[in-house]
Amino acid sequence: MKELLEAKRHLTNARDILSDKARKENGYYQDRKYVKMAGHTAYAGVLVALDSVLGDKKRGRKSVEWYKEELGRQDKKILSAFLAAYDTLHLAMSYDGNLNSKVATAGLEDAEKIIAWVEQKAQA
Repeated sequence: MKELLEAKRHLTNARDILSDKARKENGYYQDRKYVKMAGHTAYAGVLVALDSVLGDKKRGRKSVEWYKEELGRQDKKILSAFLAAYDTLHLAMSYDGNLNSKVATAGLEDAEKIIAWVEQKAQA
């Protein structure tokens, strides 16, 4: 599935941004700009993966509330992972530029969990 490859590429790019440009020292990244970029890239990958199984919205743009509703109907566990990824990747990293490397690691793990769920759903 082309969308899954694209979602995984987003995660790889986010990891590369963190390791190559954000410069981790003593558990903290040194460049907020690249933490923000990596968070946005990883969150975009999550949305690409979810869009491949959730489809299109009837009217208007998709919002975090729309994703919550759709995932809540399908799988409560993956909804929890999505909410955590949203908080971590989108808010803490993309907006706030949280420099703690453990935050980034947790967000990327949630993104992987969501992509694996989408992959499993696509195979079914």
